[in-house]
Amino acid sequence: MKNLFGTDGMRGAAGEFPLDAPTVRIVGSSLARHLQTALSRPAVIVLGRDTRESGPWLERALIEGAAASGAECHSAGVITTPGVAYLTRTLPADAGVVISASHNPFHDNGIKIFAPTGRKMDDATERKIEADIFAALPVPENKIGEAAIKNDADYLCARYLDFLARDIGDELSLADLRIVVDCANGAASALAPRLLESLGAQVIAMNNHPDGRNINRDSGSLHVAGLRENVLSERADLGIAFDGDADRALFIDAAGNYVDGDATLWVLANYFQARGELSNSTVVATVMSNIGLELALRSRGLNLVRTDVGDKYVLDELLRSGASLGGEQSGHVIIPSLSLAGDGLITTLCLLRAIQQSAKSLQELTAVFQRYPQVLVNVRVKEKRPFAELPAVQEVAAEIEANLADQGRLLLRYSGTEPLARIMIEGPDQSQIERYANRLAEVIRVTSGASERSPE
Repeated sequence: MKNLFGTDGMRGAAGEFPLDAPTVRIVGSSLARHLQTALSRPAVIVLGRDTRESGPWLERALIEGAAASGAECHSAGVITTPGVAYLTRTLPADAGVVISASHNPFHDNGIKIFAPTGRKMDDATERKIEADIFAALPVPENKIGEAAIKNDADYLCARYLDFLARDIGDELSLADLRIVVDCANGAASALAPRLLESLGAQVIAMNNHPDGRNINRDSGSLHVAGLRENVLSERADLGIAFDGDADRALFIDAAGNYVDGDATLWVLANYFQARGELSNSTVVATVMSNIGLELALRSRGLNLVRTDVGDKYVLDELLRSGASLGGEQSGHVIIPSLSLAGDGLITTLCLLRAIQQSAKSLQELTAVFQRYPQVLVNVRVKEKRPFAELPAVQEVAAEIEANLADQGRLLLRYSGTEPLARIMIEGPDQSQIERYANRLAEVIRVTSGASERSPE
């Protein structure tokens, strides 16, 4: 079982294990060795990073390890996570490595590895890398100079932008749109304004001056208040918020309304359905997507299939079922025919195309979508006994679900990392679902012998 790599790569404080330079050298060396064994030739690896101050030295450490074990390394410099996935698939390369911690603050960083398909690297390879880390795999001596790093950043970034503009943005004209773009001082800071301007949009860029420490700080997809203010003051048609590595995008319409991943899926589902491109009339989302999305899709004869939280699980279901659209409330959207990685720039272009071809504003396209009230309550527990073994909990949960019927939803689960029972209830009446959640929380506290309710 893996200990370091999670569903979204390896992440932690930069400079501390496992994101210290010696360990990252082992990661590079291990990856190169295992790829060479499988391929019977030296591996080709493409790398990219976001704008954190730790990015350059972490990337260099990984390249040192990989080059010492025979790999040919190409650095794309600062580029989005899905940009590396695209380059890995099309160069082609044998692996792609992203140095990024996505929406985390600057002092964190991470390593995410992509396979040549553009999907995240398989668990078996990640387990082998972890085994080498814990065995303190010796890395061959390799004092690389600057010339040993194939720094193709300008070419590789241009290649990715050309794909977005020509393949995804084909015949898309944004000449009539005024767009505010919040780049989160991250990987999209140069790429997003350049892409949208190339398609004719009038772009007002904000938070696009990274200094190594301001990535995600009061900006981007986690902090949209500033974007909303600018959209209104600039009288813009819409605003776009990316996170640090731009694998997700959230939006603000011209009236200042927040358009999250669920609302984006609603717009794109209708657009694809109208074009006959929504396979099986199905959208894939996670258990955290609002019931409002499910009800809105149902009103159009469309189905919602839910997965566990994580874009990895969304992609797995998309590929298993052959569905053509999926995503998360947080703004990760996956369109398998275009990319197997969530790409905030692709999401943006697809949404803008839906706006253009419908001749409607974003506000009009989301008007029918109603986000239902939601309440989240955490209860600290002494042990994580299966809820099926707690009759009192089962009884109250069944009563709540019967009362909600098809106009609400109860999700009851344990935290994967903390001794917490998590209660999530959605329904049309905020005060009602709060009463339901508090009642169920009290039953769990009594049943589990927990001492107190945790912060939400």
